[in-house]
Amino acid sequence: MSRSIVRQSKFRHVFGQAVKADQCYDDIRVSKVTWDSSFCAVNPKFLAVIVESSGGGAFLVLPVHKTGRVDKNYPLVVGHSGPVLDIDWCPHDDNILASCSEDCTAMVWQIPDHTLTRPLSDPVVVLEGHSKRVGIVSWHPTARNILLTAGSDNLIIIWNVGTGEPLLSMDDHPDLIYSISWNRNGSLFCTTCKDRRLRVCDPRKREVVAERLAPHEGIRPMRAIFTRDGNIFTTGFTRMSQRELGLWDPTNFEEPIALLELDTSNGVLLPYYDADANMVYLCGKGDSSIRYFEVTDEPPYVHYLSTFSSKEPQRGMGFMPKRGVDVTKCEIARLFKLHDKKCEPITMTVPRKSDLFQDDLYPDTAGPEPAMEPEEWLDGRDEDPILVSMREGYIPPKSRELKVVKKNVLDSRPTTRRSMSALDTNSLPCSGLHKLLFSF
Repeated sequence: MSRSIVRQSKFRHVFGQAVKADQCYDDIRVSKVTWDSSFCAVNPKFLAVIVESSGGGAFLVLPVHKTGRVDKNYPLVVGHSGPVLDIDWCPHDDNILASCSEDCTAMVWQIPDHTLTRPLSDPVVVLEGHSKRVGIVSWHPTARNILLTAGSDNLIIIWNVGTGEPLLSMDDHPDLIYSISWNRNGSLFCTTCKDRRLRVCDPRKREVVAERLAPHEGIRPMRAIFTRDGNIFTTGFTRMSQRELGLWDPTNFEEPIALLELDTSNGVLLPYYDADANMVYLCGKGDSSIRYFEVTDEPPYVHYLSTFSSKEPQRGMGFMPKRGVDVTKCEIARLFKLHDKKCEPITMTVPRKSDLFQDDLYPDTAGPEPAMEPEEWLDGRDEDPILVSMREGYIPPKSRELKVVKKNVLDSRPTTRRSMSALDTNSLPCSGLHKLLFSF
């Protein structure tokens, strides 16, 4: 009778490796804002980093292939009047980026394929609806043009950026919202809050469908993300300020599926989730290591795999969508580590001897096509992401122009639009004002 001592997993030997110095992005002045966001967003075309700037907020956008030293006069994306706090690439258009700032606005930008020759200062649309700084932006995973914003006014607003209008808002949180994560089909999202509660929200019903007080007993900030199976992976702190991770079933919040103590460091752990491999990468701000785990259906459910360690602490981290990894080198993830003055890509690779395409490592992954329109999602429809094959590698589609059209108005070209909350109601005719006030 033979007993298997070691758990069988194709990801058990995944190893991390920093790229060579000439493949890094040097001379980037990473933002020093004290905000627990990742400061970096990346997709198969572009790398975006929030940077230090005088007279407002700015971020740098580089083509992913443009490595090496960044010219100190390289044009930035400027438009916010306060420091930029979060950025997020649209999953359905690699040229569209959302940003939010201390100036109480969120903005959506169209990044041209060619290299910028002058600062980009005209957003496609400005979203104004928050009364305090906006700290979180997050695109809907399957519906076109749906964007979520959360601010320090404890308000969550869901926008249709194609019209610049707010669709829904939720004010169920009594304190600062730390993190928000959509589930796979975008029917629910989970939030963590300063009141130490983990909530699952249905935005279209405008209600909290499940909540748990203190999934981690410490008072330090928590993070939560939905997994592919509908469970929720959380990071936080114990009462003794030890860092901790947990896995929860939102239909039964009484007991965790798994709860694991890690170490006594004080940096907030930012989780990055790979839905295809069911792996989670944990990056702590101020840490010099990246831990990675596999989530399975077998006890202990969250399996520690390994740690990538380096000498320099990380200021932030970007996570490449699966569409952007190199399938010829069995690369399953690529993270972009922010230092004080540079960005360093780190590849996660499964060691394989064959050069052939590895079907088991690369199931079909979420592609760039939205599964539905904003009106369909608002009417209650749910769709999983439209999948694409990775067999031939990923070829980005051509840039599509984001057109912002007000209702009943035909627009020939996209110009900066302000949301309806920013309109000067004094200039509206009486009938227009009546329609505006009672259309929501």
